[in-house]
Amino acid sequence: MPTSSKCAARFRMDRRGRRSGAGLYFITVDFAFGIGLEKTTTAVVQQQGGKVFGAVRHPLNTADFSSYLVKAQASGAKVIALADSGADTVNAIKGASEFGLADGGKQHVASLLTFISDVHGMGLAQAGGLMLTTPFYWDADDASRSFSKRFSDKTKKMPTMVQAGMYSAVTHYLQSVAATGTDDTATVMSKMKSTPINDFFAHNGHIRADGLAVHDMYLMQVKTPGESRRPWDYYKKISTVPASDAFSPEKPGACKM
Repeated sequence: MPTSSKCAARFRMDRRGRRSGAGLYFITVDFAFGIGLEKTTTAVVQQQGGKVFGAVRHPLNTADFSSYLVKAQASGAKVIALADSGADTVNAIKGASEFGLADGGKQHVASLLTFISDVHGMGLAQAGGLMLTTPFYWDADDASRSFSKRFSDKTKKMPTMVQAGMYSAVTHYLQSVAATGTDDTATVMSKMKSTPINDFFAHNGHIRADGLAVHDMYLMQVKTPGESRRPWDYYKKISTVPASDAFSPEKPGACKM
């Protein structure tokens, strides 16, 4: 899975081991998805020399995040990481905005899974300043803009990373079928794995031997209302995370699928 916490991993402890504006604190949804995301992110942060100050877990579909945000704010962590998704993430971000948690730059809210449709629904007044990772943004380059215009002409909205990724995956499959002249599974899969992926969605991409498609990821920050210049102008790129660093390494003995 993508290690969606590179922003958190950039914060370090000083030589005396004291908090130097560093560290990460999780607000995690209490079931397998959130716990797994917290565990994976913790490993990445610690490998990069960062520190995890703790975590608080909430039930699925929580409406009020007040108590969890108070604990996160009191932790002293530089980054408050949201290890949840959907309505939980939206409610947590709205709560953080109402608390003024990121005001003054002492703390940053980082979502480990947020779609541009979530940001659109919340609005920049509440989502502005949020840190997130994504493999795709509609306004990243000419290729992404061209695809997104065609998508928007039909749907009246910009594509999420999942919608763009699905289109890219199906296209890669169909091109491999055309190139091999067959739809035989083993033949097509071999072609797909041997063909680099560089399109409107994936940069420096390929399918690994274990079947995982890897590609560059991007650390983004949601713009404030004053920074946005037109509809759906929501993200500004902070940095690129190369494909080799953005995904968990292959595990010996893991299922080939």
